Amino acid sequence: MERLVVIKTMGGALAAAAMGAALLAAPAPAQAQDTAFRGKQAGDLVLGFGVIGVLPQSGGRVDAIGGKPDASDTLTPQLDLTYFLTPQVSLNLIAATTRHDVKVRGSALGDVDLGRVWALPPTLTLQFHPLPQARFSPYVGAGINYTVFYGEGGSRTAPVSKVDIENSWGWALNAGFDYAINDRWGVNLDVKKLFLRPDVSVNGGAIGARADLDPWIVGASLRYRF
Repeated sequence: MERLVVIKTMGGALAAAAMGAALLAAPAPAQAQDTAFRGKQAGDLVLGFGVIGVLPQSGGRVDAIGGKPDASDTLTPQLDLTYFLTPQVSLNLIAATTRHDVKVRGSALGDVDLGRVWALPPTLTLQFHPLPQARFSPYVGAGINYTVFYGEGGSRTAPVSKVDIENSWGWALNAGFDYAINDRWGVNLDVKKLFLRPDVSVNGGAIGARADLDPWIVGASLRYRF
């Protein structure tokens, strides 16, 4: 149910972004002749602002008590920057921070709440755009991620008193599309798959674990090209 809510909200965000871009891009009658579309070009810098849904998978291992680590889905605002090295090749960097409730499911102690944690997962991807001159411009990409975990806290199941999640490197695969309203404004739908498996320490190392999070990151944004 939680994941369905996130997906529905993402759909609404994309529709709102498209409507906002259309309103911003609508030319006055006297300007109608100035709306020719020029496509992507080397040196373009594109700023995106919208929302992302972060959808972790449940998996991994927990020493001593067994079970699987689990992290909740979440929705958060995000910014991203895209710089075009050539009309077909770009670098994209996303910035957002997310909060997740974490627990162990199916352990020898039952379901164990580990509290909450914040994650900052900047992801840099190299993207290929096969149709740089088209208004509807799909792309694929791959890159690297470094996730910082911070702010561990919240309510926990006894005897859990402390949880530490190690910062972790991961790989990313990426696909999406841009739709250009005019030379400046457009909308974007972006999907990333991260391969992220941080180590977890409970009660100062009394219990160790590895969380196979491997989240999907689904984003919808309004974009402006400088």
